[in-house]
Amino acid sequence: MSGKYSNKPFIRINGKAFPMPGRHPTLMVATMVNSARNTEGTVVGQKIGRDQYKVDNLFWPHLTAEEWSGILKEFQDFYVIAQFPDMVNNDWIKLKMYPGDRTAQPWKVDEATGLPTEYINCKVNIIDVGEP
Repeated sequence: MSGKYSNKPFIRINGKAFPMPGRHPTLMVATMVNSARNTEGTVVGQKIGRDQYKVDNLFWPHLTAEEWSGILKEFQDFYVIAQFPDMVNNDWIKLKMYPGDRTAQPWKVDEATGLPTEYINCKVNIIDVGEP
């Protein structure tokens, strides 16, 4: 380990730096395979397309309503351009992705408006669309 740390944020969505997640997200790489078994029962198949990525368990333990809203607004058009660490090539990767479920728990509420001012357990995952 080199001891160097990047000053880049862990993830950018549409060029916007997101806050550092509270826990380490799970980085996934999936290889798509077109497979079957031959007459001898042996699996035969081939890789189709390119490996696909998922950033699972993006989690922030506490965000203001403004911060959480800013994150959620990045997903309004559904597809996003995400930049995050690529564990395969040990570099940054930029891919077209889409969000999974987005969840949070209201923590503090403005008594005058009834709207949350803070959230806890804010979560989202993003999934590769598979485009080249």
